[in-house]
Amino acid sequence: MPDACLPLLSIVVPCYNEEDAIPVFLDKITIVLSNMESVDYELLFIDDGSGDATLSVLRKLVESHSNMRYISFSRNFGKEAAMLAGLEAAAGDFVAVMDVDLQDPPELLPKMYEAIIKEGFDCIATRRDTRKGEPPIRSFFAKVFYYLINKISKTKIVEGARDYRMMTRQVVDAILSLKEYHRFSKGIFEWIGFKTKYISYENFPRAAGATKWNFWKLFLYAIDGIIGFSDAPLAVASVMGMLFCFLSFLWLIFIIVRWMLLGDHVAGWTSTICVIVFSSGVQLVCTGIMGQYLAKNYLESKHRPIYIIKEKIHRKQQ
Repeated sequence: MPDACLPLLSIVVPCYNEEDAIPVFLDKITIVLSNMESVDYELLFIDDGSGDATLSVLRKLVESHSNMRYISFSRNFGKEAAMLAGLEAAAGDFVAVMDVDLQDPPELLPKMYEAIIKEGFDCIATRRDTRKGEPPIRSFFAKVFYYLINKISKTKIVEGARDYRMMTRQVVDAILSLKEYHRFSKGIFEWIGFKTKYISYENFPRAAGATKWNFWKLFLYAIDGIIGFSDAPLAVASVMGMLFCFLSFLWLIFIIVRWMLLGDHVAGWTSTICVIVFSSGVQLVCTGIMGQYLAKNYLESKHRPIYIIKEKIHRKQQ
């Protein structure tokens, strides 16, 4: 039974097709947390509609771990939904979010807790020093994304920032007060403010399994982040529209002057078609940008639940 005199630390662990990683993670983090004598802890695993034996593994392990519980979704809703569900279910005075693949080293947890207690921080976040071991093309586009979003958004996101962080209950409550459907937690963590300290560490390989984030998923996630925390793309679309109106006006003057000087002939047909095709492409891009914002607003207006729980095991009492 939890010691009522000790503060409770909740560890939220999103899982998607992680049947091999869960036992390894559980063994390692249990050792770390057992040595943190100043806190009691709970492990909250969120099964994000896995298609493998993740749920079966959780069902089995929860029987032998009194500090463990889990929530299982009716289908795959995505990591953002899993993190939200974990934060909403976490009962701790302090809450940490981390991946199950051990790329987020559990050994940092005591250091993070100590920084909150002794240094007065509200949140201890983490970032990777390097992207060693990551495909070069992925690292390149990641750098481009951080550069771009920090240029066009008032919410500044630390390059290499991870979801791995420990927060006070006040910070968690602030995050939960934001009910948006399309969530970009890296932006939300920064937008709410509070006194935050970043701890850097080197990139660690996965303990088991393979990453579920391919280039396309990361690209769509980046688009969500840009749309969610900046209206600059709309301004760009407007500027491009005005620019092409101006260029069209100059082109019209050029055509009139040429007709007056050289007369009417077919020359220039190819360049005219190129301009029409290019300007039409720009218009479609601008329409697509506006469409993305409208689509996000449309889905927000439906007020659909961000996730649906199929099964859950509450904290076991002894």
